[in-house]
Amino acid sequence: MCDTSRRLFDFPASRPMQPEAGSVRLVHAAPLTPVPSPPADGARGSRRRRIWELDATAHCPVVGVCLPIPTLHHLASRLLRGTPWADEYELHCTVVSACRQRGPLAEAVQKDLDRRHQLAVRQAARCKDELALQQWWRAAAGGPRLAEALWATLTHPRCTPDLAAKVLGHVHMVQHQVGAATRVEQTRFEALLADHAELQQAHQAVQLRLQDQAAQQARRIDALEQTVLQLRAELIGRDTALAQLRDERDHLAQAHPDLPAREALLRERQAQAERLQVLQREVHRLTEQAQRMSDRTRVAEPIHSDPLLDAPVHWLPHGALSKRAVLCVGGRPASVPAYRNLVEQTGGRFLHHDGGDEDNPQRLDATLAAADLVICQTGCVSHGAYWRVKAHCKRTGKPCLFIDTPSRSALARALEQASVIDKAPSA
Repeated sequence: MCDTSRRLFDFPASRPMQPEAGSVRLVHAAPLTPVPSPPADGARGSRRRRIWELDATAHCPVVGVCLPIPTLHHLASRLLRGTPWADEYELHCTVVSACRQRGPLAEAVQKDLDRRHQLAVRQAARCKDELALQQWWRAAAGGPRLAEALWATLTHPRCTPDLAAKVLGHVHMVQHQVGAATRVEQTRFEALLADHAELQQAHQAVQLRLQDQAAQQARRIDALEQTVLQLRAELIGRDTALAQLRDERDHLAQAHPDLPAREALLRERQAQAERLQVLQREVHRLTEQAQRMSDRTRVAEPIHSDPLLDAPVHWLPHGALSKRAVLCVGGRPASVPAYRNLVEQTGGRFLHHDGGDEDNPQRLDATLAAADLVICQTGCVSHGAYWRVKAHCKRTGKPCLFIDTPSRSALARALEQASVIDKAPSA
């Protein structure tokens, strides 16, 4: 079986491109003449080489690497009018052929390259021999400065054929690597296109789902708006009913102007009834306690008398506070019976509030309202009760006496002072 595949050495050797019938014509101003080799370093001088003075193998990489395709289009369109080219490769070959000899296109290319890479040309001009130029080339050829380093090195007066061959070989290998990288990028680009197609499908699916959710949300918003309208209607109905009730209340208030006072008296009566129940339970408890103490006193031999209960008060006449409600706020719980006995001796009606946490602080206002005289024992009362008693008496003008030391004698002096104050207007 005959193998018809071609091998690398089966391809014909490269030859100069010849224009065929109907193909692009390469423009030559004159027959090509061989470019003389550059003289030795000592006889070359300082003049930079022009593009048509370079070796024939240098024109292709210089034009392909140092000039962008749009610049080639611009120069060829301006200087080669009427000369068509099928693609960018034929345009490249046309410019390369024109740069092998001096002419308008070659001079335009020379001028554009000098202008484009003038910074690199000035930097390379500092190299005074081949070794320095070679070191500068190696430092500048890496990365994005390859094009400007190539032009500045090949046109340098100290660029020898050996250095030019090394520079062109490096550029040749870089072009191979760029081609391989381009193929890799093309593969990646195709993979990205496939990923893009998948993402587009997923995006379309997400858009459909979002549209469905938006429609559901719109329906939900419509339902909520209907609910809001219904609630607003109910609120308007309630406001109307409330306005009617207020009108009725105002009408009743005008018809019965003393109704607020009656309501206040009713609340005060209820508070007094609750307070009376509390006091009755306290009286029952103290009565039982006194009975038990009396029973124990009969059995046991008395050791001493209690001065707080038995000490007579000679300076306070009986009936000094007749039928007056005396409220004692604070004091020691064990001294409450003595306080009661002392107030009742004067003909008054005894009321008590501990001024702390035992009795409900909210009942203090009702007790204050029922009292005719308030005696506050500041040494055995909370701060809240103290300020409430003081504010109530100041607001109502009710007489209030403050005792620093809780004792029976101090209470007696306060009652005597209250009886004097009570008799002062009548005098």
